[in-house]
Amino acid sequence: MILLARLEALLARYAQLRIALVGDLFLDRYLDLDPELQESSIETGLEAYQVTRIRNSPGALGTVMNNLAALGVGHLLPVAVLGDDGQAYDLVKELQRLPVDDRLLYRDPARLTPTYTKPMRRDAAGQWHELNRLDLRNRAPLSPATEKQVIESATAAFEACDGLIVVDQVNEEDWGVVTAAVRQHLAELGRSTPGKLIFVDSRAQVARFRQVTLKPNVGECLAALGRSAAEKDQPGVARQAARQLSELTGCPLFCTLGERGVLVVRPAEEPVEVPSYSVSGPVDTVGAGDSATAGMVSALLAGATPVEAAAIGNLVASITVQQLGTTGTASRAQVINRWHETQRA
Repeated sequence: MILLARLEALLARYAQLRIALVGDLFLDRYLDLDPELQESSIETGLEAYQVTRIRNSPGALGTVMNNLAALGVGHLLPVAVLGDDGQAYDLVKELQRLPVDDRLLYRDPARLTPTYTKPMRRDAAGQWHELNRLDLRNRAPLSPATEKQVIESATAAFEACDGLIVVDQVNEEDWGVVTAAVRQHLAELGRSTPGKLIFVDSRAQVARFRQVTLKPNVGECLAALGRSAAEKDQPGVARQAARQLSELTGCPLFCTLGERGVLVVRPAEEPVEVPSYSVSGPVDTVGAGDSATAGMVSALLAGATPVEAAAIGNLVASITVQQLGTTGTASRAQVINRWHETQRA
Protein backbone atom coordinates (compact mmCIF):
# COMPACT_ATOMS: atom_id res chain seq x y z
CA MET A 1 0.00 0.00 0.00
CA ILE A 2 3.03 2.31 0.22
CA LEU A 3 6.35 2.36 -1.62
CA LEU A 4 9.59 2.16 0.36
CA ALA A 5 10.95 5.49 -0.88
CA ARG A 6 7.71 7.20 0.09
CA LEU A 7 7.72 5.56 3.52
CA GLU A 8 11.32 6.63 4.18
CA ALA A 9 10.61 10.19 3.03
CA LEU A 10 7.66 10.49 5.41
CA LEU A 11 9.54 9.00 8.36
CA ALA A 12 12.42 11.42 7.78
CA ARG A 13 10.08 14.36 8.50
CA TYR A 14 8.98 13.15 11.93
CA ALA A 15 11.79 14.85 13.85
CA GLN A 16 10.45 18.27 12.82
CA LEU A 17 6.87 17.56 13.92
CA ARG A 18 5.27 19.27 16.92
CA ILE A 19 2.23 17.36 18.16
CA ALA A 20 -0.19 18.46 20.89
CA LEU A 21 -2.21 15.94 22.88
CA VAL A 22 -5.29 16.35 25.08
CA GLY A 23 -6.86 13.66 27.22
CA ASP A 24 -6.67 11.13 29.98
CA LEU A 25 -3.09 10.49 31.07
CA PHE A 26 -2.68 7.34 33.17
CA LEU A 27 0.22 5.68 34.94
CA ASP A 28 0.64 2.02 33.98
CA ARG A 29 2.47 0.29 36.83
CA TYR A 30 3.67 -3.27 36.20
CA LEU A 31 4.58 -5.44 39.21
CA ASP A 32 6.74 -8.43 38.25
CA LEU A 33 6.00 -11.29 40.67
CA ASP A 34 8.44 -14.15 41.23
CA PRO A 35 6.46 -17.41 41.63
CA GLU A 36 9.53 -19.16 43.06
CA LEU A 37 9.62 -16.88 46.11
CA GLN A 38 6.96 -18.34 48.38
CA GLU A 39 5.88 -16.44 51.48
CA SER A 40 2.66 -16.36 53.47
CA SER A 41 1.22 -13.46 55.40
CA ILE A 42 1.42 -14.06 59.17
CA GLU A 43 -1.76 -12.03 59.66
CA THR A 44 -3.98 -13.74 57.06
CA GLY A 45 -2.24 -16.97 56.10
CA LEU A 46 -2.67 -16.02 52.44
CA GLU A 47 0.19 -16.02 49.96
CA ALA A 48 2.03 -12.70 49.91
CA TYR A 49 3.06 -12.08 46.31
CA GLN A 50 6.73 -11.14 46.07
CA VAL A 51 7.44 -8.19 43.78
CA THR A 52 10.94 -8.29 42.31
CA ARG A 53 10.61 -5.37 39.88
CA ILE A 54 8.39 -2.34 39.33
CA ARG A 55 8.02 -0.94 35.81
CA ASN A 56 6.26 2.41 35.39
CA SER A 57 5.06 3.65 32.02
CA PRO A 58 2.78 6.47 30.83
CA GLY A 59 -0.56 4.96 29.82
CA ALA A 60 -3.68 5.98 27.85
CA LEU A 61 -2.60 9.36 26.40
CA GLY A 62 0.90 8.36 27.51
CA THR A 63 0.83 5.21 25.35
CA VAL A 64 0.33 7.39 22.29
CA MET A 65 3.22 9.61 23.42
CA ASN A 66 5.48 6.59 23.93
CA ASN A 67 4.79 5.51 20.37
CA LEU A 68 5.24 8.99 18.88
CA ALA A 69 8.59 9.30 20.65
CA ALA A 70 9.70 5.85 19.46
CA LEU A 71 8.87 6.87 15.88
CA GLY A 72 11.12 9.91 16.26
CA VAL A 73 8.58 12.74 16.60
CA GLY A 74 10.56 15.70 17.88
CA HIS A 75 8.22 17.59 20.21
CA LEU A 76 5.17 16.56 22.24
CA LEU A 77 2.96 18.97 24.19
CA PRO A 78 0.37 17.17 26.36
CA VAL A 79 -2.63 18.70 28.13
CA ALA A 80 -3.90 16.55 31.01
CA VAL A 81 -4.96 16.69 34.66
CA LEU A 82 -2.92 14.92 37.36
CA GLY A 83 -3.35 14.70 41.10
CA ASP A 84 -0.88 15.95 43.67
CA ASP A 85 0.32 12.49 44.67
CA GLY A 86 3.09 9.93 44.33
CA GLN A 87 1.58 8.51 41.16
CA ALA A 88 1.93 11.94 39.51
CA TYR A 89 5.59 12.06 40.57
CA ASP A 90 6.28 8.65 39.02
CA LEU A 91 4.36 9.55 35.86
CA VAL A 92 6.15 12.85 35.26
CA LYS A 93 9.49 11.11 35.91
CA GLU A 94 8.74 8.69 33.08
CA LEU A 95 7.60 11.52 30.77
CA GLN A 96 11.00 13.17 31.23
CA ARG A 97 12.49 10.31 29.20
CA LEU A 98 10.44 11.46 26.19
CA PRO A 99 10.59 14.65 24.06
CA VAL A 100 7.76 16.07 26.20
CA ASP A 101 7.12 19.66 27.20
CA ASP A 102 5.13 19.20 30.45
CA ARG A 103 4.24 22.86 31.11
CA LEU A 104 0.54 22.29 30.32
CA LEU A 105 0.08 19.35 32.71
CA TYR A 106 -2.29 20.66 35.38
CA ARG A 107 -2.11 19.48 39.01
CA ASP A 108 -5.43 19.38 40.85
CA PRO A 109 -5.08 18.29 44.52
CA ALA A 110 -8.74 17.22 44.49
CA ARG A 111 -8.06 14.65 41.74
CA LEU A 112 -6.26 11.32 41.68
CA THR A 113 -3.60 10.54 39.13
CA PRO A 114 -5.31 7.63 37.28
CA THR A 115 -3.24 4.48 37.70
CA TYR A 116 -3.56 0.93 36.43
CA THR A 117 -1.48 -1.45 38.55
CA LYS A 118 -0.86 -4.69 36.68
CA PRO A 119 0.61 -7.67 38.58
CA MET A 120 2.55 -9.86 36.13
CA ARG A 121 3.39 -13.49 36.93
CA ARG A 122 5.63 -15.84 34.94
CA ASP A 123 4.44 -19.41 34.38
CA ALA A 124 6.55 -22.58 34.23
CA ALA A 125 7.16 -22.06 30.51
CA GLY A 126 8.56 -18.58 31.11
CA GLN A 127 5.54 -16.70 29.72
CA TRP A 128 4.26 -13.64 31.57
CA HIS A 129 0.56 -13.36 32.41
CA GLU A 130 -1.35 -10.40 33.84
CA LEU A 131 -3.31 -11.07 37.04
CA ASN A 132 -6.25 -9.03 38.31
CA ARG A 133 -5.59 -5.34 37.62
CA LEU A 134 -5.89 -2.75 40.40
CA ASP A 135 -7.50 0.50 39.20
CA LEU A 136 -7.13 3.94 40.74
CA ARG A 137 -9.53 6.31 38.96
CA ASN A 138 -11.48 9.52 39.46
CA ARG A 139 -15.19 8.97 39.94
CA ALA A 140 -16.49 12.52 39.77
CA PRO A 141 -16.52 15.34 37.19
CA LEU A 142 -13.77 17.91 36.78
CA SER A 143 -14.30 21.08 38.78
CA PRO A 144 -15.34 24.15 36.73
CA ALA A 145 -11.95 25.76 37.44
CA THR A 146 -10.01 22.70 36.23
CA GLU A 147 -12.22 22.35 33.14
CA LYS A 148 -11.56 26.00 32.29
CA GLN A 149 -7.83 25.38 32.64
CA VAL A 150 -8.02 22.40 30.28
CA ILE A 151 -9.84 24.47 27.64
CA GLU A 152 -7.31 27.31 27.85
CA SER A 153 -4.38 24.87 27.70
CA ALA A 154 -5.90 22.99 24.75
CA THR A 155 -6.08 26.25 22.80
CA ALA A 156 -2.46 27.09 23.61
CA ALA A 157 -1.27 23.61 22.63
CA PHE A 158 -3.27 23.59 19.39
CA GLU A 159 -1.87 26.96 18.33
CA ALA A 160 1.71 25.93 19.14
CA CYS A 161 1.74 22.61 17.27
CA ASP A 162 1.20 21.08 13.82
CA GLY A 163 -1.78 19.02 14.92
CA LEU A 164 -3.68 17.69 17.93
CA ILE A 165 -4.46 14.17 19.19
CA VAL A 166 -7.37 13.69 21.60
CA VAL A 167 -7.52 10.51 23.71
CA ASP A 168 -10.87 10.17 25.51
CA GLN A 169 -10.54 6.95 27.52
CA VAL A 170 -13.03 7.48 30.36
CA ASN A 171 -16.48 6.12 29.55
CA GLU A 172 -18.43 8.08 32.15
CA GLU A 173 -19.62 11.50 30.96
CA ASP A 174 -17.44 14.37 32.24
CA TRP A 175 -15.38 12.20 34.62
CA GLY A 176 -12.32 12.40 32.40
CA VAL A 177 -10.42 15.30 30.85
CA VAL A 178 -12.52 15.43 27.66
CA THR A 179 -15.80 16.80 29.02
CA ALA A 180 -18.77 18.04 26.99
CA ALA A 181 -17.42 21.59 27.23
CA VAL A 182 -13.97 20.47 26.07
CA ARG A 183 -15.58 18.56 23.19
CA GLN A 184 -17.48 21.68 22.14
CA HIS A 185 -14.30 23.73 22.31
CA LEU A 186 -12.47 21.22 20.11
CA ALA A 187 -15.25 21.57 17.53
CA GLU A 188 -14.78 25.34 17.62
CA LEU A 189 -11.03 24.95 17.09
CA GLY A 190 -11.69 22.62 14.15
CA ARG A 191 -14.22 24.98 12.65
CA SER A 192 -11.90 27.99 12.94
CA THR A 193 -8.91 26.14 11.42
CA PRO A 194 -10.37 23.50 9.05
CA GLY A 195 -7.04 22.56 7.47
CA LYS A 196 -5.41 21.63 10.78
CA LEU A 197 -5.65 18.06 12.04
CA ILE A 198 -7.57 17.21 15.22
CA PHE A 199 -7.53 13.41 15.55
CA VAL A 200 -9.88 11.88 18.13
CA ASP A 201 -9.91 8.43 19.75
CA SER A 202 -12.95 8.17 22.05
CA ARG A 203 -14.22 4.97 23.61
CA ALA A 204 -17.76 6.01 24.50
CA GLN A 205 -18.49 9.47 23.07
CA VAL A 206 -17.32 9.20 19.48
CA ALA A 207 -20.70 10.22 18.01
CA ARG A 208 -20.64 13.52 19.94
CA PHE A 209 -17.58 14.99 18.23
CA ARG A 210 -17.75 17.41 15.32
CA GLN A 211 -15.19 19.13 13.04
CA VAL A 212 -12.49 16.52 13.77
CA THR A 213 -11.07 13.25 12.39
CA LEU A 214 -12.31 10.17 14.28
CA LYS A 215 -10.65 6.82 14.97
CA PRO A 216 -13.22 4.31 16.28
CA ASN A 217 -13.08 0.54 16.04
CA VAL A 218 -16.04 -1.40 14.65
CA GLY A 219 -17.58 -2.00 18.07
CA GLU A 220 -17.41 1.70 18.89
CA CYS A 221 -19.03 2.57 15.55
CA LEU A 222 -21.91 0.22 16.26
CA ALA A 223 -22.34 1.45 19.84
CA ALA A 224 -22.39 5.06 18.64
CA LEU A 225 -25.25 4.13 16.29
CA GLY A 226 -27.19 2.28 18.99
CA ARG A 227 -26.46 -1.12 17.46
CA SER A 228 -25.16 -4.31 19.05
CA ALA A 229 -21.44 -5.15 18.98
CA ALA A 230 -22.51 -8.72 18.16
CA GLU A 231 -23.08 -7.54 14.58
CA LYS A 232 -19.45 -6.59 13.99
CA ASP A 233 -18.39 -9.84 12.29
CA GLN A 234 -21.31 -9.94 9.88
CA PRO A 235 -20.35 -9.34 6.22
CA GLY A 236 -20.46 -5.69 5.23
CA VAL A 237 -21.41 -4.41 8.69
CA ALA A 238 -18.11 -2.64 9.38
CA ARG A 239 -18.21 -0.70 6.12
CA GLN A 240 -21.88 0.19 6.57
CA ALA A 241 -21.52 1.30 10.21
CA ALA A 242 -18.36 3.33 9.59
CA ARG A 243 -19.94 5.11 6.67
CA GLN A 244 -23.13 5.81 8.64
CA LEU A 245 -21.14 7.24 11.57
CA SER A 246 -19.16 9.47 9.21
CA GLU A 247 -22.41 10.77 7.72
CA LEU A 248 -23.89 11.31 11.20
CA THR A 249 -20.93 13.35 12.48
CA GLY A 250 -19.84 14.86 9.18
CA CYS A 251 -16.31 13.77 10.06
CA PRO A 252 -13.75 11.66 8.19
CA LEU A 253 -12.73 8.59 10.14
CA PHE A 254 -10.29 5.71 10.33
CA CYS A 255 -12.21 2.63 11.49
CA THR A 256 -9.84 -0.01 12.84
CA LEU A 257 -10.77 -3.58 11.91
CA GLY A 258 -8.40 -5.55 14.16
CA GLU A 259 -6.38 -8.09 12.23
CA ARG A 260 -8.10 -7.03 8.98
CA GLY A 261 -6.60 -3.50 8.96
CA VAL A 262 -8.19 -0.06 8.72
CA LEU A 263 -11.18 1.32 6.84
CA VAL A 264 -10.64 4.90 5.61
CA VAL A 265 -13.95 6.74 5.39
CA ARG A 266 -14.53 10.26 4.12
CA PRO A 267 -17.97 11.88 3.76
CA ALA A 268 -19.50 11.43 0.31
CA GLU A 269 -16.69 9.06 -0.78
CA GLU A 270 -16.46 5.29 -1.10
CA PRO A 271 -14.66 3.75 1.93
CA VAL A 272 -11.21 2.25 1.28
CA GLU A 273 -10.10 -0.83 3.23
CA VAL A 274 -6.35 -0.83 3.90
CA PRO A 275 -5.29 -4.40 4.79
CA SER A 276 -3.17 -5.21 7.84
CA TYR A 277 0.18 -6.98 7.84
CA SER A 278 -0.03 -10.54 9.14
CA VAL A 279 2.19 -11.62 12.03
CA SER A 280 3.02 -15.04 13.43
CA GLY A 281 3.32 -16.30 16.99
CA PRO A 282 1.60 -15.07 20.15
CA VAL A 283 0.26 -11.52 20.18
CA ASP A 284 -0.80 -8.98 22.80
CA THR A 285 -3.24 -6.41 21.40
CA VAL A 286 -3.16 -4.13 24.47
CA GLY A 287 -2.20 -0.66 23.21
CA ALA A 288 -2.40 -1.64 19.54
CA GLY A 289 -4.99 1.05 18.86
CA ASP A 290 -2.81 3.71 20.47
CA SER A 291 0.22 2.65 18.44
CA ALA A 292 -1.90 2.80 15.27
CA THR A 293 -3.01 6.32 16.26
CA ALA A 294 0.62 7.40 16.63
CA GLY A 295 1.52 5.89 13.28
CA MET A 296 -1.40 7.44 11.43
CA VAL A 297 -1.20 10.93 12.93
CA SER A 298 2.56 11.32 12.50
CA ALA A 299 2.18 10.18 8.88
CA LEU A 300 -0.69 12.59 8.18
CA LEU A 301 1.23 15.52 9.66
CA ALA A 302 4.28 14.54 7.60
CA GLY A 303 2.19 14.82 4.41
CA ALA A 304 0.80 11.31 3.90
CA THR A 305 -2.55 10.68 2.23
CA PRO A 306 -5.20 9.04 4.45
CA VAL A 307 -4.62 5.66 2.77
CA GLU A 308 -0.83 5.95 3.22
CA ALA A 309 -1.35 6.93 6.85
CA ALA A 310 -3.55 3.88 7.44
CA ALA A 311 -0.88 1.65 5.90
CA ILE A 312 1.77 3.11 8.23
CA GLY A 313 -0.56 2.72 11.21
CA ASN A 314 -0.96 -0.94 10.28
CA LEU A 315 2.81 -1.38 10.06
CA VAL A 316 3.32 0.13 13.51
CA ALA A 317 0.54 -1.94 15.11
CA SER A 318 1.88 -5.15 13.56
CA ILE A 319 5.12 -4.56 15.48
CA THR A 320 3.65 -3.59 18.85
CA VAL A 321 1.24 -6.56 19.09
CA GLN A 322 4.23 -8.90 19.15
CA GLN A 323 5.58 -7.32 22.35
CA LEU A 324 4.10 -9.40 25.17
CA GLY A 325 3.49 -8.31 28.77
CA THR A 326 3.99 -4.63 28.02
CA THR A 327 2.46 -1.83 25.98
CA GLY A 328 4.77 -1.91 22.98
CA THR A 329 6.28 0.69 20.71
CA ALA A 330 7.84 0.67 17.24
CA SER A 331 10.90 2.57 16.07
CA ARG A 332 11.45 3.93 12.57
CA ALA A 333 14.03 1.20 11.93
CA GLN A 334 11.52 -1.47 12.97
CA VAL A 335 8.89 0.02 10.66
CA ILE A 336 11.31 -0.13 7.72
CA ASN A 337 12.30 -3.70 8.61
CA ARG A 338 8.65 -4.77 8.84
CA TRP A 339 8.00 -3.25 5.40
CA HIS A 340 10.82 -5.40 3.96
CA GLU A 341 9.42 -8.48 5.72
CA THR A 342 6.02 -7.92 4.16
CA GLN A 343 7.58 -7.68 0.71
CA ARG A 344 9.47 -10.96 1.16
CA ALA A 345 6.30 -12.63 2.42
